[in-house]
Amino acid sequence: MAHTVATAEPLLALPQKADKPRWNTYAFSCATLASMTTILMGYNLALMSGAQLFIREDLGLSDAQIEVLAGSINVYMLVSILAAGWAADVLGRRGTLVLANAFLMAGALAMSLGGSYATLMAARFVTSIGSGFSVVVTSVYNAEISPASMRGLLSSFLDMFISIGLLLSYVSNYAFAGLPVYLGWRVMYAAGVLPPVFLAVGVLAMPESPRWLAMCERYAEAHAVLVRTSDTAAEADLRLKEIKQAVDATQASDGGSVWKELLIRPSASVRRILICVVGIHFFQQASGIDAIVLYSPLVFKKAGMSSNSAILSATVVVGVFKTCFVLVATLFSDRLGRRPLLLASTAGVAVTMTSLGITLSVGTKSTASVAASISSVLAFMAAFSIGFGPLAGTYSAEIMPLRLRAQGASLGNAVNRLTCGLVSMTFISLADWITVPGCFFLYAGVAAAACVFVYARLPETKGRSLEDMDELFAN
Repeated sequence: MAHTVATAEPLLALPQKADKPRWNTYAFSCATLASMTTILMGYNLALMSGAQLFIREDLGLSDAQIEVLAGSINVYMLVSILAAGWAADVLGRRGTLVLANAFLMAGALAMSLGGSYATLMAARFVTSIGSGFSVVVTSVYNAEISPASMRGLLSSFLDMFISIGLLLSYVSNYAFAGLPVYLGWRVMYAAGVLPPVFLAVGVLAMPESPRWLAMCERYAEAHAVLVRTSDTAAEADLRLKEIKQAVDATQASDGGSVWKELLIRPSASVRRILICVVGIHFFQQASGIDAIVLYSPLVFKKAGMSSNSAILSATVVVGVFKTCFVLVATLFSDRLGRRPLLLASTAGVAVTMTSLGITLSVGTKSTASVAASISSVLAFMAAFSIGFGPLAGTYSAEIMPLRLRAQGASLGNAVNRLTCGLVSMTFISLADWITVPGCFFLYAGVAAAACVFVYARLPETKGRSLEDMDELFAN
């Protein structure tokens, strides 16, 4: 049965004006350590973009096999994403991140040694377990470790570090492209074997989430973490009191399962939250980001580029643009708010996808058409990265009630990866059916619908405590 607990007045007063966010070095360090695991997720997801050029030649794979191999990791991730909420509650946020690094190391090693389509598919499955755990648990941990004044900044680290991994994968594609065909793509994946070891050690150096500690009734430890991650000692006391109230409310409930409350009998406020979480994750991926991330070499070939070296160098520039513009959301989401950035981002994605479709529709290829296509891709990356990319995870993690947060984050990310898998595993086939420009016109329409969804359904969350979200969505 659904939990029917009255919402208490927020203990932390909402800010009356947009003050400059305070700086908490300890919370910043914790979020950084947690987020670094997602570098490997970004690296493994995007590495196929350039590696597929050489895998196709080395192993003789068909277009259909490449399409499935590139996108399968997103579908595989559904298993670990849906299990991540349970694992995060049982093992703790920190323990689950250590486990994620172990799977990421094993997956990278298996990919580098793979000698057939079947072994590569199996290796992608191993990698997907680590990727799914890392993306869910990092978003939950960063939201829970952050003071309200820095939550937008620290929660956006997830996409920033994924973008760094994406950039490193493009650099790896370019750096090792000159090696023999049978060796180059294997070295690209082998480069991801050792980093998880060091990242796991870093994860062990950070504290557990105060909210998980409170769920385990380890209140003294939770308070110690809150003292170091709050702006003042008084705020730490108030945050702990709010967390205790949320935990007590959960324990005083009828004991119905979390999944039942989420999916079968949600309260009105939970239903509104769920629509926001599922909607923002669906639209983020359905607007075509992975068509660019994974298939930008094919897009650039369609635009008129022929040299592999030139194509891979162009993808590096795409990665640089994405990483740089994520910083806009990282620096300004706590000042400007989530809604303005999401509205600007979704509108920008719609415009730039339309522009890309138009430039690729030009019959005669020339230097100008190539430049226009590359410019459209870069503008798309900029628009996506100022809001849609980093803030989808931030927003969905912070609006979920404590009792539902881990499983709610799993559900949102499951929708995200399923949609991503649908886009990445159908792009080549869809392009054969409606043409490459037609694909981007379709994605532009989805982005326009996303802009309307953000305007109509997503309230501003800037400055509110996590325990105050029930009240926000109850009205």
